[in-house]
Order: sequence, then C-alpha cells, then structure tokens
Amino acid sequence: MTTFGIRPRVPITVLAAAFLFNLGQGVLRPSMPLYLQRVFAANYRMVTLIPVVFGLGKWVASLPTGYLLNRRGRPLMMSGLLLIALIDVASVMTSNYAAFLGLRALGGVGWAMFATVATTAMVNPPAAQRRGRAVSLLLMSETSGLLVGSAAGGWLYQDAGVTSPFFFEAVCMGIAAVAVGSWAALPTDKATAPRASQKRHALGEVLRTRGVLVMGVTNAVLIAIQTGTLVFLFPLYLFKRAGLGPEAVGLLVSLGVFGRLVALWLGGSLSDRWGRIRVLTPGLLAYAVLLGSMSLLTHPLLLGVWSFAIGAAAGLVAPVPTALMSDLVPRSRQGVAIGWLRTMTDGGQIVGPLVMGFLADAIDLSAPFLFGAALLATTAWQCHRQAATMSVAIEETAVTASDGQGE
Repeated sequence: MTTFGIRPRVPITVLAAAFLFNLGQGVLRPSMPLYLQRVFAANYRMVTLIPVVFGLGKWVASLPTGYLLNRRGRPLMMSGLLLIALIDVASVMTSNYAAFLGLRALGGVGWAMFATVATTAMVNPPAAQRRGRAVSLLLMSETSGLLVGSAAGGWLYQDAGVTSPFFFEAVCMGIAAVAVGSWAALPTDKATAPRASQKRHALGEVLRTRGVLVMGVTNAVLIAIQTGTLVFLFPLYLFKRAGLGPEAVGLLVSLGVFGRLVALWLGGSLSDRWGRIRVLTPGLLAYAVLLGSMSLLTHPLLLGVWSFAIGAAAGLVAPVPTALMSDLVPRSRQGVAIGWLRTMTDGGQIVGPLVMGFLADAIDLSAPFLFGAALLATTAWQCHRQAATMSVAIEETAVTASDGQGE
C-alpha cells in the first residue's frame, strides 16, 4: 500500500533532493553577509534580519502546506524548489534592501513547501520500527549538504563572483526539482486522504493527542538552542573567552557539525530499537549537562572535545521528536502534524536568537548556555512525565492503523 503516491524509490529521491537543497543553502551561509555588506552597505542589524524574515516565511507556510499535502503534496515539493530558484535569480537583480528582504521571506515559504512534504514522505512509508532511521537519514542528508555547501560558499564568492552563490543555489534547486519531477508525475493515492469535513478539524485532533504538544515544544527548544546559542554565540565565546583565532574557531565549530552528523544515525536507530522516550529523555539530560558546563571551559583541547560531544548529543535527540510525532498520529493526519511540528520549530528559530542574544547582552556570554541547559532539563522532565500516556497513544494509533488495513 502506498501513501501520497509514495513508491519505495521515493525516499531515495527525497534524500537526494534534501542534499541538493541544503547544498545550495549552505553555499549562501558564509557568503550572504559579505554580499549584503558589499551591495547594501548593511550593518549588523540588517544582516541578522535575513534569517528572521526567512524563518517567518517558513513559520507562515508550514501548517498550510501540511493541510494541502494530501491533495497537492508532491507538486508542492517541486514548486517550493522552483520558487526558491526564481527568488535567487530575482535577489541578485534588486538593489533595494526592502525588496531583498521580501524575496528572502518568500524563500522561507518555498523552504516550508519542500521540507514539510519531504519530512512527511520519509516518516510515512516505513513501519514504526524503521521510522527513526528514516528521519535520521533525512537529517544526515541535510547536514551533509550544509557542511559541503558552507565549505564551498566562500570560495565561490571570492573566485566566481559575488552573485555566484545565488546562481549556484538556483541550479541546485532546479536539479532537485527535476529529481522529484518523476515522483510528482505519479498518480496520487487517495486512500488515506481525509474528507473536507474531516480536514477542518484535523489540527484540533492532532493537538488533542497526548504528547504532541510536548514534541512540538521539544523541537522548538532544540532549534532555539541550535540557532541562538551554538550557531551565533558559540563562535563568539571561543573568540572572546578562550582567545582562539578564526582558524581555530572554524575548526571547533566544524567538530560540532561532525559530531552531529555521526550521532544522527545512532539516535534514529536506537529510538527504533529501544523506544523513543528511552533515547530522548537521557539524551536531553546529557545535552543539558554538556551545554551548561561549556561556560566553565577555556582550554582549546577540552573545548574541542565538548564541541564534538555537544554536536553528538544534539544529533542523538534530533530525529526522535519527528519520529515520535509520526507514531502518535494516524497517517491521514501526518501531513498536518508535521506541518504543525515545523511551525513550532520555525518559531524556535525566530525566538531563539532574539532571546539568547538578549541574555548575552544583559547578563553575560555564559548566560545563554546555562539558560539552554535549563530548558533542556525541563523538557526532559516533561517527556518523562508523559512517557506512559504517549505509549498508550502509540498503541491506540497502531491498532487503528491495523484495523484500517484489515478493512
């Protein structure tokens, strides 16, 4: 039986598209601030507005995409890729900063159209026993693309021209759209598509499922710490507190990315084998301890070990909320559930940098690390409290799915 027209080969297509998508995004990461300063004479505030408006675009579009997924999911995925490609071309043709901001916000809409469908495609076909590994593979493809793209972005900007990263991303999006084109042409499976009367109440039913709210908050906390503390403030901590130079900072940051990449597969596999909560709760606590103790370290060797370990802890827990969310809700509601989960995640991406930056300015550079550790510990406690009721909800969903297949 297929869902959303998915065939066994589609997850491989999704993984390839996710790699290309994030390859293009990665190329823009180091080059975007340089482009903004050169073309628009941008200050720091203007630079930091780019990820904010991009996140707002994702936040607005993720849940509607989840609702549209059953009828338009596969074409939405390809349309999102093509939208970003067009926006990249338009971005280099404008000399107005406000117009540039608007285009990047639309890019966030394209990102939501792609990522919501891609995530649902990965969690929907596998049985629950393989769902964690499926999410891990998707995150590994995304992380690998970002890693390669980030390494190449500065070289492209310097040697191929200031606009070359935008055109490179547009080409990546075009190739990815072609890759999913054959999938988008497949006939849609209507077997699990909800009726119009059911769709109106889909989000309410999803949110009433025990554990769904906790998983949404968990994902929001994880991305808030990732973007607000590790991406933006950790390099500053290494530079100011540890006295490391740019090359050493880059090396330690890359160790964290490598640690995440190594642990992603482990997290998904262990959650499939041992159970989601048995991996998520201790993983969050270990993450909290490592993050909180980071503010006590200044020796380069220890910082390198901690950077790898923090990346590994983040990678260990990253696939579990999405897999657990898919265990909790029936397949006919998974598009809406993933859309809502993405909305919560995007909210964390928007709020995280603002809150962590405020704490660093108002208190101390170590404050975001300690606050992030407290958030992780609190989230772990909430997951532990609802473990039993989530297990019951998963069993009920599995029974309902078995009955539906029997009919």
